[in-house]
Amino acid sequence: MKLKADRATLIKALAHVQSVVERRNTIPILANVMIAVRDGKLTLTATDMEIAIVEDVPASSTRNGACTAPAATLYDIVRKLPDGAEVELDHPGGDAQLALRAGRYDTKLVVLPVDDFPSMTAGSLPHKFSLTAHTLRALIDRTKFAISTEETRYYLNGIYLHAAESDGAPVLRAVATDGHRLARVEESLPEGAAGIPGVIIPRKTVNELRKLLDEVSGDIEIALSETRIQFTIGTMRLTSKLIDGTFPDYDRVIPRNNDKVLRVNQKDFSAAVSRVSAISSERHRPVKLSLARDLLVISAASPEQGTASEELDADRIKYDAGPLEIGFQARYLNDVTEQIEGDVEFVFADGAAPTLVRDPSDLRAVYVLMPMRV
Repeated sequence: MKLKADRATLIKALAHVQSVVERRNTIPILANVMIAVRDGKLTLTATDMEIAIVEDVPASSTRNGACTAPAATLYDIVRKLPDGAEVELDHPGGDAQLALRAGRYDTKLVVLPVDDFPSMTAGSLPHKFSLTAHTLRALIDRTKFAISTEETRYYLNGIYLHAAESDGAPVLRAVATDGHRLARVEESLPEGAAGIPGVIIPRKTVNELRKLLDEVSGDIEIALSETRIQFTIGTMRLTSKLIDGTFPDYDRVIPRNNDKVLRVNQKDFSAAVSRVSAISSERHRPVKLSLARDLLVISAASPEQGTASEELDADRIKYDAGPLEIGFQARYLNDVTEQIEGDVEFVFADGAAPTLVRDPSDLRAVYVLMPMRV
């Protein structure tokens, strides 16, 4: 294998693929990136056995072939080369080292056998549809904050993507919950997605995909089966295993009969919650919302630090139901309200029941918050 590639193009692709490589693993080959050249096309592949990223890179080649090299080391070397450098990679085959040259710089890297590099491309992906990058970003951004990090409830460690019905219309729905808050966001069902199985996309895959989406526009092709999902993003392909588990019946926790509506500006509310919760250094900072007609008092107390409160009155809120007191974890409150621009609506039943949170101007997204004692 012998090729030359522009440093700027190569570093961008290496940044994408090496991101999935685990720094600590017990299988040496998983620390490597596979470099393959065929007929003038360079393909880089990295995997952790759960996710694989493959990217095609323009290159001029004089000898086809493939090898694997340490992903982090290769990325670090290319990153430190000067702008505008032309990078030459030369591997004569077998156990020989990979030579990397750029100008007067010359280094050699130990390789591992290509045959040891795992493949995640086996098996068909029968369901295929596409979403715009903007739509896919929105589905992720408005749900991923609610993904659980509790490994024992592994089936909550991702985003549940499935076809559903909303007011008689078919929709593509993304849901995440950690038991304390729930996010449900939907978009019109794209062509080809009607028969998809409900799948749980793992948290790491969601994070890697979201980083890649920052750099693209246009359509993202999605293909999936009951065990794997693949996203084609320009010259990149991200393939991931899916979580093998059953997502809970989330509809059961979405309240239907809440009747007390508080409407408040999102920025005003989030800023007040942040100021009031600063009184406590506890990780799970609780705040209390005390409601009366056109009056909201946000308060918090800490045995070590003292108390804090802030009032929002009729100039900044609208509430015409009866008195109510309810407590929430401050971080969860802000995680939810940050997904909404403009006004946010809280729909309460009482101080102990789940609360519905929504954007009155965009009902495609629904959030649920579980209260806590304060």
